[in-house]
Amino acid sequence: MADLGKEVKLVGSTNSLFTCRPRVALNLKGVDYDFLQEKWWQKSDLLLESNPVYKKMPVLIHNNKPVCESMIIVEYIDETWTSKGPSILPLDPYDRAMARFWTAYSDDKFPSLLRVLMGPIPGDIPEAREQFVASLQLLEAALKKCSKGKIFFGGDNIGYLDIALGSHFGWIEATEKLAGIQLLEKETVPRLVEWSEHYFAHPAVKDIMPTTEELVAFVTEVKSTLSAPAK
Repeated sequence: MADLGKEVKLVGSTNSLFTCRPRVALNLKGVDYDFLQEKWWQKSDLLLESNPVYKKMPVLIHNNKPVCESMIIVEYIDETWTSKGPSILPLDPYDRAMARFWTAYSDDKFPSLLRVLMGPIPGDIPEAREQFVASLQLLEAALKKCSKGKIFFGGDNIGYLDIALGSHFGWIEATEKLAGIQLLEKETVPRLVEWSEHYFAHPAVKDIMPTTEELVAFVTEVKSTLSAPAK
């Protein structure tokens, strides 16, 4: 049998919160890997060869075989290193379905709303904020149900939906600073606020998530580059 720990590489960026998803999963499983960092303004030959369809990071390369899309990578990690660390996907089929449903919901809703709130995409900021807060309230109710009274969506341990939402929540404080608005408030979503504090303090998460200041600087750099006149 092939050594499952052999040749594990992750192509991504420290400022990509989608890259943080497989990094958290690898940390939870205790899998050693080489982190091959990409620059956002240029794509390496390795990235283009590994993901010729979307040409996007992250990409996990395991024994020279690429796996693309952040949450597909998370599932692959969970199913490959089954004997290492806690299960990331819920064991119950219904709970798995719900975790995937809310992951799909957040991936559909949050990125576009956050882009409007941060300014790169034109839109009605008050309306986008209202929609974002409404989505948070739905997730507040989902947390109560999925966690079964525990701190994480996955129960006692970080699970699939925790990893998915964590990547979006990483942008919330940066968006609040950039847009001068409040999104995550204890008065409206107290359980999510508590969940967020525990998630970002978790040993598998805290050392890989970019800080709010780093994300603000990253967005500012991207805006400046995109608005600069062509030479």
